[in-house]
Amino acid sequence: MSILICPVCRGKLNISGKNYICPENHNFDIAKSGYVNLLLSKHLGKTVHGDNKLMVQSRRDFLEKGYYSPLRDAICEKVKNGVILDAGCGEGYYTSGVSDVLTDSEIYGIDISKTAVDYAAKRKKNIIFATASVFHIPVEDNSCDTLLTVFSPYCGDEFRRVLKKGGTMIMAIPSEMHLWELKKAVYDTPYKNEVKPYTLEGFGLAGKKRITYKFMLDNQHDIQSLFSMTPYYYRTGQQQQERLSALERLEMTADFELLIYRKV
Repeated sequence: MSILICPVCRGKLNISGKNYICPENHNFDIAKSGYVNLLLSKHLGKTVHGDNKLMVQSRRDFLEKGYYSPLRDAICEKVKNGVILDAGCGEGYYTSGVSDVLTDSEIYGIDISKTAVDYAAKRKKNIIFATASVFHIPVEDNSCDTLLTVFSPYCGDEFRRVLKKGGTMIMAIPSEMHLWELKKAVYDTPYKNEVKPYTLEGFGLAGKKRITYKFMLDNQHDIQSLFSMTPYYYRTGQQQQERLSALERLEMTADFELLIYRKV
């Protein structure tokens, strides 16, 4: 039984052949890879349409090397069986990790990037993936036991709406020293990440864990994959990018905050 709803009329969506259809006969095709596009044009920002192909491919290549596997393992340890929504799932690295551990759960992933969701759907066939915005989540009210948000935009109103009372939100954010060496290699004056206060309206903080470790990038391809999947790639000039292109090895700091919330 799907928890997906129509983005037009908010009626329940059911599968009919190769389509999702609501009671008002709004029809959404299931792509060959298995995902459904529930993103309406009015839900797109003026300039932000999700990660582009370069960012998605770079992140997939980088994550598949296992550089962030300690974070994925920590997330999997915190998730319990039930209905799980990954809000901003990207290419499905963390979503698929949860699926491997919780084989009896009903798992959904949404992302605004069609390219990312297409990759995610090809990766895992037992997860329901949809193109959608986290600010207009096409799932029923109070339908999710757990919501994951990993380096994704935060929308408190929607997250509270879709979570059951007492449901869990697992949030991963970069901590202050995350990718410090990358910034030092690119910027003349690098800056630490600002970690905002943990208090969120409608949620109680149930736990937190800082995950910090070093890892070595020993080839230019992986250095560029990491750089290209970050916002820094689009905020630097040619001279700064050339500094990074000259490096063949770079020791890096991974520094994450894993925050566990309960909906009150």
